[in-house]
Amino acid sequence: MSDDTNKHLNNVVPIDEQALQGHLNKVVLKTVEDTLNQILDVEADALVGADRYERTETRKDDRSGSYTRKRHTRAGELELKMPKLRKQTFEMAIIERYRHRVASVEEALRAIVKSSV
Repeated sequence: MSDDTNKHLNNVVPIDEQALQGHLNKVVLKTVEDTLNQILDVEADALVGADRYERTETRKDDRSGSYTRKRHTRAGELELKMPKLRKQTFEMAIIERYRHRVASVEEALRAIVKSSV
């Protein structure tokens, strides 16, 4: 090899592909988790008939905090913040109740992305 090529190769930073893939998986998983939690909040707002902390005459219910639920996906484990309502039972429109292994999460996210494009 020429000296010029050796100089360029000395500047190359080695990349641990497995560590990079692990980091990317964590970033994707966090993004999916955040997106689903936002969707849950929007669903709760729709059931309540008002945004969080908003006072309106048409309000149908009140929020009563939240609890966490873990869901397993192909990407990893998600921790969802399930809204609690005072008068109604909150049920997710996007994920079936009591399913801990959710293969449909990825499909639902793809549908959301498609509809927003």
